[in-house]
Formats: sequence, structure tokens, C-alpha cells
Amino acid sequence: MTIILFDTPQSRSALYPFTPTRSVAYIRHGILTIKEKWEQMTGLPVFVITEEYLNEKIPSDDTYVYVDATVIPLGAFVTSAIGMALDTALIYNGQLASLKTSLKLSYPIMAEPGIQSIEIAAPGSIAFPWQLFQTNEQAIRTDFELLTKDRNYQPIDASNVIIGKGNLFIEKGAVIRACIINVEEGPVYIGKNALVMEGTTIRGPVAIGENAVVKMGAKLYSGTSIGPGCTAGGEIKNSILMGYSNKAHDGYLGDSVIGEWCNLGAGTTNSNVKNTAGEVKMWSNAEAEFVPVGIKAGLLMGDYSRSAINSSFNTGTVVGTCCNVFHTGFPPKHIPAFSWGIETYELEKAIGDIGRWMKLKGKEMGEKEKVIIRHINTKQD
Repeated sequence: MTIILFDTPQSRSALYPFTPTRSVAYIRHGILTIKEKWEQMTGLPVFVITEEYLNEKIPSDDTYVYVDATVIPLGAFVTSAIGMALDTALIYNGQLASLKTSLKLSYPIMAEPGIQSIEIAAPGSIAFPWQLFQTNEQAIRTDFELLTKDRNYQPIDASNVIIGKGNLFIEKGAVIRACIINVEEGPVYIGKNALVMEGTTIRGPVAIGENAVVKMGAKLYSGTSIGPGCTAGGEIKNSILMGYSNKAHDGYLGDSVIGEWCNLGAGTTNSNVKNTAGEVKMWSNAEAEFVPVGIKAGLLMGDYSRSAINSSFNTGTVVGTCCNVFHTGFPPKHIPAFSWGIETYELEKAIGDIGRWMKLKGKEMGEKEKVIIRHINTKQD
């Protein structure tokens, strides 16, 4: 049996600015990506189906369980999706949640004629990008239980101050010294070979990924996920750095999601609450307009984007893919892909700059990444 997480055209548009460079299943939420959650939950091979330029090769099998990639894998839904009979679909509010079949299907996934439909209550899902930071605390809690059940953790150095009992898991090779970690309100997970430098203060739920670096004196508040290979510093609250991105210096990041291979220049800060305490609006690619998202909302930044030193992002700002953000005063609240200040970021220059940034973390830019970036540039997401 193979699980295939499928995108829909609607979810790809709605989850901008993070979907131009990835399928929905590779979005990080909590400690893990959605795909990693399914792998941990089921122990089955998991693949994705999305637009052709992002697709993976799927091996042959006698049974496929197709699941909407926006659905968060929680116990009851996972049991129903895997355990249902062949040629059966789970439907909620007229939408396909899961389909079990022996057929290899292609994007976009639709239930074939003759499939038996079972109506279910709406499962937990991520329909819009701001829901990532709005629900990240709970996602960390759920992933923590999934990853640490029946496992032993690495002992913590005696130079640290731990407030509370339990709720702390340290993977092999992680180094944490002279830090304050409060686990009274939620768990703290520190990944393999992570480095948490002296003077860091952490208040759970917080996740720090494999090979991440947290700089001296950093303040990590609840709901924060520092993805693998990221560098984190300053004050970060209720935010996600998906992977290989830098928020390395002083400045505030709150109620925000930063994609992969981004860099926030020293002193970069965002607002997450309006001075009027009124409702914040963010750019919705699906609606092609600004829509209300709640009282607190900071910055959504797509992959490969960077900000100049001392950049100040206004409440509810959305930055597309491959942007170099530098402005006098506040940047616009929606910055389209391939923006170079108020001009256009030339494609080949963008690719060259990204390659150099990747080398700073010991990675090489592959042809697949270049194909994706050129595709996005053609579409001008």
C-alpha cells in the first residue's frame, strides 16, 4: 500500500506564497512537514502528486490511498483512510478527502465513476497560509508526541536551567549549554546536531530542527518552529522558519512563516498587531485581494527571498518567491515574485545569487531547483 498526497488547483493557489516551489505536502507545520507526519503516523511509503514541474515518480503498487495534502493526519482520519475498502472515497462538504483504489491517477485527482462515497465530518486541514502560525502550537505538541513516544532522549548539560518536568526531548548530537528552557506550558524538541548557544531563553511549545543554530541570547516564544539548517537569533514568537533560512540577528519576528533559503537582514522586524488592535488583512492569491485573517498576523515570505538590514515589515505582509526586499519606509504589503526593490529581479542573477546563498550552508543548487525557479519566473506567480 502506498499513500499519495495530492494537491488541488485550489489549495495550490490558496497556500501562496509557499506552493510555487513545493507541493502542499512539503509545507512544514509544527516539527514536521505534512508528508513527514504521514510517514511517521503510518510507516508506509508516501509520495506526492501535484503540478507536473514539481511531480515525483511514483512506484507501482497494488493499492494506493490518495489523500488531500491539506489534511492533517490525526488518528481517526488516518485509520479511516487506510482501513476503508478498495474503490471507496471519503468526502466532506463536497470535497474529496481520500480515495482508495488500485489505479494510478494523475493530477488533478478526481473520484472515478463507480467509487463508493462516504460522507465524513470535515477533518483538520490547512486551507490558508496564515493558519500555519495560528495552529503551530498545537502542531508542535502533536508532532512531539509522535516523535518521542517510547524513545530515550540525550541528557541535557547541567549548565542549563530547566523550568518544569518532562516535555523536553533532545536528539543525539545536539549541543545546549547555559540556556533557560521552560517546559511548563508545552514541550521543547531539539533536533539532531542542533546548536543552541549560551544565554538562549526558550518557552515551549518550541521546535528546533536538525542542524539548526540558535544564536546567543535568542528569545524563542511558544509556537515557534526553527526548521532544519536554519539560523535563529533575536526575538521570535509563534513563527515558522521552514528550512535553511536565517533570522540570525536582533529584531522581532512574530506570527509569521518564512519559507526555505530566506535571509532576514540584521535588525529586520515585523509588526504583528495593528496600532488600532483591529483586524489584519493579508493578500490572498486565490481571491486576488486582501482578506481578513484575525487580530494577529505578521509576515509570510516565499522561498529564496531576502530583506535588507533594518527592514520593517508592516502588519500582514506577504512576500513572493525570489524577492530582494529593500525600500525606503515600509515595504508594500504584497511583494510579487522576482521583485528587486521596486524593480524586477533578473532571472539568471536570481539563480546565481541563490546558488551562492546555498553554498554558505554547504549545499549545491541542483538542476531541479533551477527548473522550478525558471517555471515560476515564466508564470510570475
